[in-house]
Amino acid sequence: MTGRSKNDEGCCAVEALISVDERGQMVLPKDIREAAGIRPGDKLALIAWKKNGAVCCMSLIKADDLKGLVRGKLGPLMKDIL
Repeated sequence: MTGRSKNDEGCCAVEALISVDERGQMVLPKDIREAAGIRPGDKLALIAWKKNGAVCCMSLIKADDLKGLVRGKLGPLMKDIL
């Protein structure tokens, strides 16, 4: 983990370096899994940003959290439409 204080919410930091094995598998470090509340069996959505056709940034979000974000944003919009 980095030396950030707990008041640095919303800021980006390199939390870990992760190796990719020959099968394309990666391991998230235990302290990162614990801090993110990731448990065995959880599904993660990979979100990729592209620039000039190449992926330049990737982010992981728990699938259940993504579902809630989509409902929170689209729910009120769909209510107005319907």
